[in-house]
Order: sequence, then structure tokens, then C-alpha cells
Amino acid sequence: MQLTARTRVAGAPVNYGIYQPTGAPVDPEDLLAALARDGYTGVDSGPIGYLGTGETLARRLTAAGIGLAGGWVDLRFADPAGFAEDLTQLDAALDVFTAAPVDDPRFAPRPTLACPGNPGRMARPGVPTDLASALPAAAWPDFAARVQQAADRCRDRGLEPVFHYHLGTDVETEAEADRLLELTDIAICLDTGHLALAGGDPVAAARRWAGRIGQVHLKDADLAAHARARAAGGGLMDVVAAGGFCALGRGDVDLAGVFAALDDTGYTGWLVVEQDAPEDGRDLDRIRADQHANRRWLEEALR
Repeated sequence: MQLTARTRVAGAPVNYGIYQPTGAPVDPEDLLAALARDGYTGVDSGPIGYLGTGETLARRLTAAGIGLAGGWVDLRFADPAGFAEDLTQLDAALDVFTAAPVDDPRFAPRPTLACPGNPGRMARPGVPTDLASALPAAAWPDFAARVQQAADRCRDRGLEPVFHYHLGTDVETEAEADRLLELTDIAICLDTGHLALAGGDPVAAARRWAGRIGQVHLKDADLAAHARARAAGGGLMDVVAAGGFCALGRGDVDLAGVFAALDDTGYTGWLVVEQDAPEDGRDLDRIRADQHANRRWLEEALR
């Protein structure tokens, strides 16, 4: 499989339930060291500031031999005034990303643009889709124009962004991701787990979006765990706590099919291994074991 020669593998703070830049259960240098020991060569930033900024970030990454794959930046694309305010947050994130050392432009950090949570969809994430909370058709052109503006702002700083559809947000389903791709020139972040729990087909999407995939978040997903959480009235964090995103190879995503599609279509870039963990009630020993096992599983799967 030629995919291994065109990709690098990153881990992510979200795998440890880290959603805030301070008060994390794992020291950033310890997390980077663990990733390096397990064979990861990159890391998603997690919440901006967790890994440090400026010279501190660069020093930590260099010491660990780890590259920065990118990081999540949500902006209120559906709210003109809120979006204008959020551009300051985007600029701060771009300052962080441009401080990271890069040894190969194919693996420069990818600003991962996304929407903040939509309360209705956060309460009812994935299938069955909460269409009552979906973005109205008439709102799409202005929404997409603001996404395009943010993408161009990233490019002005020398970085190529991706857009991350996500459970619980205004862009959740495969059809909504398709609509955004139609209206903008931004690349997509293929998140296999979020797409599966939203009723999409990650293998078909990987082929259909060939040439527009700028980053891959490798997630497995447990459809039964998701269904149980939804049936009990749970929201997105309940799905996460229930194990909706399980270790690689233990869920329902056809990851072998995804790899074949990415290989056939020439994908080049980061493979970010993600297994979202709850912010509360974490089992750090299990998390560490899973991240080690995920890297070993991926190594075998890509042979």
C-alpha cells in the first residue's frame, strides 16, 4: 500500500479527554513523550494553548520529535456579528500554527475550521438527524461565504485549512458537507467516525471527495453504543462517554475500505488517530493502552 509513503500518523489530546487548555489530566510534555514512544510522529494541537505557544510550543515539539498536524478552530459562521468577533480567535490560532517547525510542506499544520455546537443538534447528535435544528437553505450562501473568508485568511498566513463536519454542529451530515464543498473551495477533513454516526458512508465519501480531502481523522465508531445513548435521551457527550468512538478495529467503520480509497485516490497528508474520551470520568490507564493499541493496529492495517 503506497499510502504509508504519503502519510504520517498523529495522535490527539481529545483522546485523553482534553478539551480545555488548562487543568488537563496529562502534562503536555508527557503526552508528547507518550506519542513518540508509541510511534506517532505528529499531534493535533487540542485546545489552543494546551501544547504551548510560540517558542514553548516549538521547543516541546522539537524535543519530542513530533510535528503539529493542525488543530480545531470553531467560528460562528451562522452569526455575522459572532463570526466577526471570532476572527481574533482564528488569528491567535494561526499564530500558534505558524510557530510550529515544519520539515516537509506536505505535513504543515492544517487549521481545522468548524462550527461551534448547535444546542439542538448537540442534544440529538447523529442519526436520526435533527432536521428542525439544521441550517435553513436560504442561510447557506452567506454561511459558506464566511467559511470561504476564514479559509482565505488562513491562506494569507501560508496555511491551507480544512473544514471539519462534526456531530452536534451546523455541518453534521454527508449532504451538508457536500453542500459546503459546492459553495467553497476549502478542503474537507474526512472524519470517519463522525460521518458514520451521522449516517454517512466513509468509504464512498473518501472516493467521492478525492482531491478535496486535506486531512483525515481516523475514528472508529460503535453504532450500537450511539443508538443506546440516543434512545436514552443522551447528547453528544453522553455518546462519547458511552464509547461511541471506540478503539480502531473494534467498531463498525470499514477502515480497510477507507484506506483502500485513500490509497487509490492518492491522498497525501496526516492521518490523525482520534478516539474521543469524556472530559469527566476518564480512565487514563485504559486511554493510554488504547492509544498504544491504536498505533499498533494501524501499523498492521497499512502493511
